[in-house]
Amino acid sequence: MPPADPTPPYLPGAPYVAYRDGELWVEDVPLAQLAREHGTPLFVYSLAALRAAAAAWQQALAGRDAQVCYAMKANSTLAIVQALVQAGCGVDIVSGGELARALRAGVAPDRIVFSGVGKTRAEMRAALQAGIGCFNVESRAELEVLDAVARELGVRAPVSLRVNPDVDAQTHPYISTGLRDNKFGIAHDEALDAYRHAAALPGLQVVGIDCHIGSQITTIAPYLDALDRVLDLVEAIEADGIALHHLDLGGGLGIEYHGEQPPTPQALVQALLARLDARGHGGRRLLFEPGRSLVGNAGVCVTEVLYLKPGTGKNFLIVDAAMNDLPRPAMYEAWHAIAPLRPRSDLPAIEWDVVGPVCESGDWLGRGRRLAVQPGDWLAVGSAGAYCMSMASHYNTRGKAAEVLVAGARSQLIRARETVADLWRQERVLALD
Repeated sequence: MPPADPTPPYLPGAPYVAYRDGELWVEDVPLAQLAREHGTPLFVYSLAALRAAAAAWQQALAGRDAQVCYAMKANSTLAIVQALVQAGCGVDIVSGGELARALRAGVAPDRIVFSGVGKTRAEMRAALQAGIGCFNVESRAELEVLDAVARELGVRAPVSLRVNPDVDAQTHPYISTGLRDNKFGIAHDEALDAYRHAAALPGLQVVGIDCHIGSQITTIAPYLDALDRVLDLVEAIEADGIALHHLDLGGGLGIEYHGEQPPTPQALVQALLARLDARGHGGRRLLFEPGRSLVGNAGVCVTEVLYLKPGTGKNFLIVDAAMNDLPRPAMYEAWHAIAPLRPRSDLPAIEWDVVGPVCESGDWLGRGRRLAVQPGDWLAVGSAGAYCMSMASHYNTRGKAAEVLVAGARSQLIRARETVADLWRQERVLALD
């Protein structure tokens, strides 16, 4: 790979996303070439970035009894899941649909962990029939239903109880999951009784304990606080005669969007392992469930400038990508870097609100961005590998964007652009009088 041009503008993802000779590339492919070939909006991912991110976690855990399970809700496109599975990951799923995707992507069933607060009987049955590795159970009511489904099938369901440690992950409230007021997990002070109940149910086999406190976490301290509370419980549970074979410490490690400096997987894991060793739990089997940190900065979204709309209070730059393609700004007021594929020197940079064509005032991708552009130019929205395509919708009858995976100088279309006919394929026209 040729050396990257360090000249701004900057998008997270270097060296896999970088400028060369005045043009933005992903690995060894210029993004403009892919935009011409596939149209826009277009998601483009770096295979090398995916592999490097997975390797960082695995190297951090080298020599330990550990399994990295990709939280595929971050991006469940089959080729992305396959790439991470081939890089050695299991998967963390939260629905029957994700179970089917995981199996289609070639994940060994015993490397699948099923999380989520609202598993249905049908989803439980499918997962038990597939032979998944573990259910992360989130309520006493779920324990009862899973026990009944397992007994109907004549099997025992391997379970880990997700404990809510009431720890502030210091992240956006919509993606905080470890506080007392969040819907996730079993309250810390109720966990021991829940474990006693689970151990007494004949259709269940208790195998572990789980804790996940949120997403886009950029400091180590909340993880250590949660780990201490989990280890307190582990000691109490095992003193009660219930063996725990693994600790699932969740995921949630953040990435850079706008100057954040989250810990590396190596730094996070080292701190957690040191605490485990210090408390006498160093030999435990460990599970981690990273999502965003594996895929977030491996992807960008390419969009075309449609119109420039100067105003007295704001200037609007209208592009063909929208909140249905990139929902995070509308949902969380999230910040994504936005940069031209080919920076201009022939036009002045002006401050723009970058907005899409969807009929909502919340349809914006970036506010107050200084850009030198004209209609027909292409822009890249950075850090678009996680929670963009997986959360995309058909609002305004807009088809989902195409996706391309780049490996060196080669590229592969991994999702074809949806047509309007695709959108109503499952619908039926009115047939009632």
